[in-house]
Amino acid sequence: MGKIMVGAAYYPEMWEESEIDRDIVRMKEAGVNVVRVAEFAWGKMEPAEGKFDLGWLERAVDKLYKAGIDVIMCTPTCTPPRWLLNKYPETRSVGAYPETRSVFGEGKHTEVFARCHPCKTSPVMREKNRIIVTELAKAFGKHPAVIGWQIDNEIYPYGDGCYCPLCQKKFRAYLKEKYGTPENLNAKWGMQRWSLEYQSFDDVIPPLRVRWEHPSLQTEWVRFQCETIISYVNEQADILHRYTDVPVGTDMMRTNLLGYYELNEKLDIVQFNHYEKAPGLPGTAFYYDFLRPVKKLPFWVTETQVGWNGSLFAENDYRPEGECYVNTWLPIAKGGGMTEYWLFRAHPNGHELAHGALFNTAGRAYRVTKEVARASKEMMACSAFLQESTVRADIALHFSSTVRKITEYAPMLKNFNYEALICDRFHKPLRRHNVDVIDTPHTLEGYRVLISPFLYAAEENDLPARVMRWVEEGGTWIVGPMTDLMTEYASKYTDKPHSFLEEFAGVYETYDLPVGNEEYRVKWQDGSVSPLDTCFAAYELRGAKALAVYENGEFAGMPAVTERKVGKGRVIVLGGVPTEEALLRLVGIAPVAQASENVALVGRSGKCSGIIALETERRTGELTLDGTYTDLITGKKYTGKVTMQPYSVLVLQK
Repeated sequence: MGKIMVGAAYYPEMWEESEIDRDIVRMKEAGVNVVRVAEFAWGKMEPAEGKFDLGWLERAVDKLYKAGIDVIMCTPTCTPPRWLLNKYPETRSVGAYPETRSVFGEGKHTEVFARCHPCKTSPVMREKNRIIVTELAKAFGKHPAVIGWQIDNEIYPYGDGCYCPLCQKKFRAYLKEKYGTPENLNAKWGMQRWSLEYQSFDDVIPPLRVRWEHPSLQTEWVRFQCETIISYVNEQADILHRYTDVPVGTDMMRTNLLGYYELNEKLDIVQFNHYEKAPGLPGTAFYYDFLRPVKKLPFWVTETQVGWNGSLFAENDYRPEGECYVNTWLPIAKGGGMTEYWLFRAHPNGHELAHGALFNTAGRAYRVTKEVARASKEMMACSAFLQESTVRADIALHFSSTVRKITEYAPMLKNFNYEALICDRFHKPLRRHNVDVIDTPHTLEGYRVLISPFLYAAEENDLPARVMRWVEEGGTWIVGPMTDLMTEYASKYTDKPHSFLEEFAGVYETYDLPVGNEEYRVKWQDGSVSPLDTCFAAYELRGAKALAVYENGEFAGMPAVTERKVGKGRVIVLGGVPTEEALLRLVGIAPVAQASENVALVGRSGKCSGIIALETERRTGELTLDGTYTDLITGKKYTGKVTMQPYSVLVLQK
């Protein structure tokens, strides 16, 4: 890990140039050593077609560099200028309700945006993007202040995507390339039901969320939108990589609908934006464990809420005392390299007039500003430990972009939230362990335990063969419930419930009940009884043994959790969602340390080793240490049982 960075988004185009000097003084006061600039400033960079003015931005960047503040330079393609959209209306996205071109920052329909409104297939839009990105790259590609690049802003398939004639044509071409013939598509999707067969790819109409649409059509439509976005980003990345050697990324939202692995394949660094309320802080740790394995470079948090969120009015709750402090620390503890807030100084006008910031519009600090400054100062004091240690995990937890897409349109379970369930029921019990949350392309090497719950589509990325080899070599695969039951097309298997799981796990699935309207109990081998919930499957043993059987209900006496030894490893199948205690027993790996449930622990190893402990729920917690540790923040030594105050952080070196 390199330099630890704490910063905020900064918009010099919003202020008189004389204000920049005063804002630099404020940055120093707040512990800010990096800022993001230019993401929405295309209109000032190119006030008229082909006429560029980057002098104002160069002067701002020069001042920041002289003050020792690094810069992330952003491409402004999220907000094309009005002259461009007016002259080339085909660059505007087309919304679904009704099918009209988006209006520039005006209007009443859901397809109307003040940003992120360009059509991403438009050749004109792509050409204009290439021009402005090239101008920026030439000007700042080798500037010593610029330590990274951000492409566009929170790029995502907003709404249901763009419905312009060109996007619809491209979608049909995408389907033709993937399926070859309408007959093959009909077979993969099962379109003979309700006589929905397509005679030609020209018959395919993009889906609308307000209609009861075919899940396979909806899944492919969002997959097409995501692939278009990836192409849109990669085109800019190719230009930047010709002019700069610093990392290039794009700031992504908290969702895996747009796959993190796919989008970041040709980028250098994962960038992440999140805006959870204070109680969501423990869940944010889930995403940090997900971001960390995607690329070799430490991930960057490029936006998070400071104070409060807001547009026309303030909302999303005010940060309680201490929350911004621990929110600044958490990504760094988890292996990230940067925490940046949105934003540095509140805007004097515009769409987000009511949003919180490190400094108000008049340039005065908030209480949270002092918390960020405190965390920044502490990180600098702990920089050697942070830079010479890493987070290594023995446990991996699957979180699939393909499944995220499928469950958007074919969830199978009522009120099913794939991300929330994986986070709350499988990641949260392991908050005192080092865990990598991974998508299916990720390697399995180095892990001792792999957990794959609700992995509806498990055949992709050669996962069956890879996981079989990994288990045979000694891995423990905890799989299910409801894993390996669909193709990538959101279709279920017809000859058996799973593509490969039954044979590999040594079971025969007799019953499955995807209805969580009754709580079943299971009896374990040691005689203990605990609930199983959310969904239920019962098995016959075909080489496996029962670890738990149903104690009640229609499945009474039937295996609910099974185990089969395979080579040096084992496969454990879950028929439902177990309790936290039961899951931890199955995992069988000791935590980083013993601690109360509100304390997140991160084990760090390398040239330096130790534990970072963070209280994330605003209440007193406890931590039990196995030896003597020194807190690098205070210099105090700790051993045995330690009491942690609400929203406190300990950086403990052994």
